[in-house]
Formats: sequence, structure tokens, C-alpha cells
Amino acid sequence: MSERWRVRRREFLRLGMVGAGLAVAAPGRARAQGRGVRIGYVSPQTGPLAGFGEADSFVIGGVRKALGKGLAMHGTTHPVEILVRDSQSDPNRAAEVASRLILTDKVDLMLVASTPETTNPVSDQCEVNGTPAISSVCPWQPWFFGRGGKPDVGFKSTYHFFWGLEDIIGVFIDMWNSVETNKVVGALWPNDGDGNAWGDKERGFPPALTKAGYKVIDPGRYPNLSDDFSAQIATFKKEKVEIVTGVPIPPDWTTFWKQAAQQGFRPKVASIGKALLFPRSVEALGALGNGMSTEVWWTPQHPFKSSLTGATAAAFAADYTREAKKQWTQPLGFIHALFEVGLDALKRSTSLDDKGAIVAAVKATNLDTIVGPINWAKGPVPNVTKTPLVGGQWGQVKGQQARFDITIVSNRSAPNIPVAGKLRPLGQA
Repeated sequence: MSERWRVRRREFLRLGMVGAGLAVAAPGRARAQGRGVRIGYVSPQTGPLAGFGEADSFVIGGVRKALGKGLAMHGTTHPVEILVRDSQSDPNRAAEVASRLILTDKVDLMLVASTPETTNPVSDQCEVNGTPAISSVCPWQPWFFGRGGKPDVGFKSTYHFFWGLEDIIGVFIDMWNSVETNKVVGALWPNDGDGNAWGDKERGFPPALTKAGYKVIDPGRYPNLSDDFSAQIATFKKEKVEIVTGVPIPPDWTTFWKQAAQQGFRPKVASIGKALLFPRSVEALGALGNGMSTEVWWTPQHPFKSSLTGATAAAFAADYTREAKKQWTQPLGFIHALFEVGLDALKRSTSLDDKGAIVAAVKATNLDTIVGPINWAKGPVPNVTKTPLVGGQWGQVKGQQARFDITIVSNRSAPNIPVAGKLRPLGQA
């Protein structure tokens, strides 16, 4: 038995004693065995969005180990079963597996993550059936407004934590303002939940960028998994675009960026959401991946720790790299946080047999997690709470385990997360 394992076990036992909600009984105090608790979890583990679910098995394995014999709740220990389902990156499939989890498997709580194509159909199924649900890894606007949410009403049983479009717009503008450009921005927005939200003329990027002095060139929506971006590239060249932004799925950005290089389009900045989140997506571009920038929701440098295990962001990422033999990835922290928040709500619920009681416990959440504090009392709209966002650039430093690593270059909206560099134009990173 290694010394590190003994230290982590002692920390785990200590957390259990002080009320972390895990099934660790104090000496001389027996706990009754309660009914089993079922948690459903849906994410894209295959298909074009599979990068979001790459760390799922590691995270869920760790949660199962931390739970041990079960969840301690009001003097009773409840065995916990986590039912994992793959959306296959398809909204219809996401709705289908969610419906089965609710109606056939009778889950007590639903957890769901990663892009509107998964979070929205699953959340909708939960809302219709009155099943408590917590979602993340999707900007709050496409989750809330994309589902018909009204700020004066909200939803009954579905809750969400993540950052919003206002945050990523602020991060991107802050990065772009640090580089000399002509302020002409080419937009690559797909015809999906994220693309339509980002390109929205009222709530999306266009009005905010115009107000900040940038000119937006929007060649229109394109279908996911497109194989020819010649029209967009020709438009960007004609309009002298020096900054490219957008929210393509990883395969589409790879296609676009390689075709851009072939056709002689070389902007000074490429700040891309979604597609550039994952190391393997950047590595797929080879040398062309160097210097691209993106939003950063979570890194090993984030100053937070797990309420479930006590692990810091740095320790958690290191454990993943050691066990999975892969570079850390941003969803790693947020999937863990989903389970932190879900288990905390179940622990505080006055009754596992009353869905309303579980929803009330979710709503009353006030928890410090590995991605930061989660508290739905703070808005910005009902059922939504925000997490911090910063900006980063790939390639300023070489990764220890891979070709590229990401450097935080903008933290204006979250100064407690340290920067380690300044955005450099493409070709200079």
C-alpha cells in the first residue's frame, strides 16, 4: 500500500466524519440500510461530440469508489447505482435514453452534460416528467432560451450551471484587444443549438462585437459535418478578415482550418469555442494547431477542490493523466462537479421518495466544488447559476504529456484564476 494512497484514504475518512455525506459511520454508531438510489447520467460518448465524454469513465469510476457502500442520509445508508447512457451525439437518441431512464429505470435524479444537443432534450424529458435534473457544459442561453425558458417563470425541475455567452464574448474581446488587428471578425456558426445562440442578433455575438468596435462578417449557417468551406473562406478573404471565431464541432474546424491553409487564408487570430477545447482536436491539425485560442472553463491551475473527495484541481487532473495515460481535458472537472452537486442535493433532500423534495434540495444548493461555487440563488435567471471563465492559447508552452498545452492569457472576469501569458498572433505562439 503506497504512502500516497494511505494519505488520500485518511483524507477521505476525515471528510466523511465531518459530514461530506458519504457512507462512513462514526465509531459506535450503526447506520440503517435504506433503499437504493438511482442516478441517470447522459453524455455524448461516441460521435462527433465524443471529446466531451472522453473522461466520463474515469470520473464515474472515482465517484463510485468515493461512495463506497452508499450515500449517508439522515442516519441511513443508501446504495447508489449510476446508470450511464450514451447520447451518441444525437439529440433524438439523447431524448430516447433519457425517457427510458425516467420511465423504465425510475431514476431519482438525472445528470446530463455537454452541448445543447444533449443537455436540452434530456432536460426537456425531465421537465415533462417532473424528474429532478442537473445539467452543465452548455452555455446557459442555449440551454435556457433554447428550451423556451422565460426569465419571469423558469423551469420546475431542471437546473443548470455553466458560463454564458456574455462571459465568452467578454473573454474573446479581452484577448483580441491585446493584439493589433483591423477588428474584422469572420464568424463560423453552425446550424445547431450553439451556433444559432452565438449568432443571435439580439443575445449573441453580433451586437456585443459591434458595440466593442468590431465588424462581424457572417456568411450564414452551415450544416454540421460539412466537407467544403470554400464559400466561407472566400468571403473572409474578400472582407479582409483578421480574426476568426465560431463554435464548430471538432471535425468541422479541422476541415475548415486545413482548407483555409490550402487556400491561402491566414488570419492573425483564431478564437474558437467547442472545437478547440480538447488536446486531441488541436493535435489533429499538426503544426496548424499552434497558436489557436479558446475559452477555458477548467484547468489544473484553477484554485478549487472537490467537495466529494477533497482533491484539488491539480491533483485530480494529475490522477487522470496517470491512470488514463491521456492529457487532462476541460470536461473532466465539470463532470465531477455534476456528481458533487447531485450527491449533495440527494444527501440534503428530506425524502428520496418525493421528487419535489429533491428538486427543493437542488434549488437550495450552496456548494464549493472543483469548478467553483454553485448556488442557484444568484441567477442570472431562474434555474441557472454561472461558473468562472477565462481565455487560453494553445502552443505557448509544450505539453508535458502531449504536443500542445494551453496557457491562460485572459482572466479579467475571474482574477482568482492566474494568467501565465499574453495572447500572441498566429505564427508567433
